[in-house]
Amino acid sequence: MPRAARRRSSLTRYFVVVSLVATTLLGCALVWVSSSVMRHQAVRLGTVTASSVGSYAVAPLNAEMFRTGILDDSQRAAVTAATSGFKDKLVELRLWSIDGRLMYSTARNTTTGLPDNTRFERMRASGEPDAQIVTDVRRVPGGSALASTEQPVLDVYVPVRAGDTSDPTTSVGVQPKDAIIGAAEVMIDQTVSQQSLADAVRTVTYVVVGGLVLLWLLLFRTVHSTSKRLHNTALENARLALLDSLTGLPNRRLLADRMRRGIQQARDEGTRVGLVLLDIDRFKEINDTLGHDRGDELLELVAERLRHSLRDEDVVARLGGDEFAILLPDVRTIENAARLARRVRDVFGAPFRLGGMELHVETSIGVACLPDHADDASSLMRTADVAMYAAKTHRTGVEVYDADDDHSSPARLILLGDLHRALEQAESGASTELEMHYQPKIDLASGRTVGLEALIRWRHPEHGLLLPSSFIPLAEQSGLIHVVTRFALEESIRQLAAWNGQGSTTPVAVNLSAHDVATDHVVDLIETLLQRYHVPVGQLEVEITETALVSDRSRVIPVLQRLAGMGVRVAIDDFGIGNTSISQLRDLPVDQLKIDRLFIADLRDDTREGSQVVVQAMVDLAHSFGLRVVAEGVEDESTSTILARLGVDEAQGFFYARPAAPTELPVQVRLPGQRVPSGRGRRPAASRPA
Repeated sequence: MPRAARRRSSLTRYFVVVSLVATTLLGCALVWVSSSVMRHQAVRLGTVTASSVGSYAVAPLNAEMFRTGILDDSQRAAVTAATSGFKDKLVELRLWSIDGRLMYSTARNTTTGLPDNTRFERMRASGEPDAQIVTDVRRVPGGSALASTEQPVLDVYVPVRAGDTSDPTTSVGVQPKDAIIGAAEVMIDQTVSQQSLADAVRTVTYVVVGGLVLLWLLLFRTVHSTSKRLHNTALENARLALLDSLTGLPNRRLLADRMRRGIQQARDEGTRVGLVLLDIDRFKEINDTLGHDRGDELLELVAERLRHSLRDEDVVARLGGDEFAILLPDVRTIENAARLARRVRDVFGAPFRLGGMELHVETSIGVACLPDHADDASSLMRTADVAMYAAKTHRTGVEVYDADDDHSSPARLILLGDLHRALEQAESGASTELEMHYQPKIDLASGRTVGLEALIRWRHPEHGLLLPSSFIPLAEQSGLIHVVTRFALEESIRQLAAWNGQGSTTPVAVNLSAHDVATDHVVDLIETLLQRYHVPVGQLEVEITETALVSDRSRVIPVLQRLAGMGVRVAIDDFGIGNTSISQLRDLPVDQLKIDRLFIADLRDDTREGSQVVVQAMVDLAHSFGLRVVAEGVEDESTSTILARLGVDEAQGFFYARPAAPTELPVQVRLPGQRVPSGRGRRPAASRPA
């Protein structure tokens, strides 16, 4: 039996037992109370009758007779005559003097006998009649000695007061009217009353029992139906709590439970668990354009396609909004998980029909596996989410988790703390782990050094020498980039001042982040540093990426104009991968274009047709606007020769010299007009520029 059914059955049994016990106790209490009330009522009525009989019995007598305790035959006859009207009800009448002597009895010829002393004294003390139902046993007249009859009687001791008699006077004086001078013991037949009482109690019992049974049945039916309805509601709520109300897919809660089970099974069996997160690109635009109803309809269609495109054991869930998850409880390799993710993306190749129109939908999918990318369910969800946003950022469609894309991993958080410490050391003037290296820029026409590019390095105590790609994204994400830029500018300008003292005037170019050129603060900083170290403005150059330029032109252009107005030369770095138009390039206050190393690498690949044409077009475009062209990432002589033939003005790369600390940089590199020997025979074949 299912657990829920067992629980409901247990609750029903509990109600039956408790309600039956309670109903039985209530019924017994009602019957007992009713019978007690009727019994007391019968006794009260009988007591009233007995009091009347006593009043009639003592009316012919006087107080003196109760003092002496003696009645003559005429007096007895008078009592008998006075009470003759109660003959049918009266079993026996006895009159007792105040000292307990029997004065009169309708059933005895003798005047001997004793009252019930306890009841007699209780009557005298209270002044009220004392009534009690007793069983009267009498010998059958004319029968054997053992023959007797039993009948219930109401035996009442009625106090006799002096005022009840015809004359309250005694030999000792006049008695107060309320003075008790004796007692009349009246015994009334209760056979009929007891039978009537028994019948009434029986009737009450039947009514109470019948009423309580009907009430219990009604309550049981109500409770049972309510319990069943609540049980069904609870089951429905539990189902809805685990399923998405729109698509009917498992929701985040159910997915988390399945993930925990799948991970535990994978650990026991030594297998792998995969998680695929899927996000619909530009879903907000679809909602805003077509309406939320169409957006919901699209989500339902997406859920339907996902259901029919996966294996039976795979779990498809909707996490919320336009985000879906696919749990792969048994996947052999990461490649298999990625292949399945690409198959899922292919499902979206066919358009979706919404309200008579066809809509093409693109998706971004992230893939992560345990134990390769995570240790538990929470970290698996996080790494898959990182991969999904990497796919959205790079517009690749499908991405497998890569630690380089994870800006929130524990290792990166530790590295961020180390970066804080290194920057604090630099700001305090103490020895710091951060240092500036410099790489020469060569004039291709003369082969001479015409400038240096300042490149920051971090000499980490545990990880060794780290390149900017390892920590600059962290600095940009955390807001430390401004501190890093201030360090790079101050170190470079301070180094320029030192070289100026040695007779070198080679200009130095410093890279600025997109976050730096979005405000005027960097211009104020450059002015302050140049004045502090007495460095001519013309010796400083700044480089910004093309993507930074187009990200927020309204804020970046004024900053570049201020720099150009000061005399600081500006270069556009990584040109060719952004979206700068020709008209924008014409109006920019820049002096140089640095062609992205991606195009330079294409020149070395003979299979890349048209790569020289692309570079030639960039050179011609820049020269037409009066800009100098610089090529990055030159690693061999043939590339250098091609660039010179295409009209590129300057170049830098491992072919000429590696970035080096100021003390390790050859003197001829720092001096303007000095030819730099090529780096042939000194560069590892697999090395890349930094």
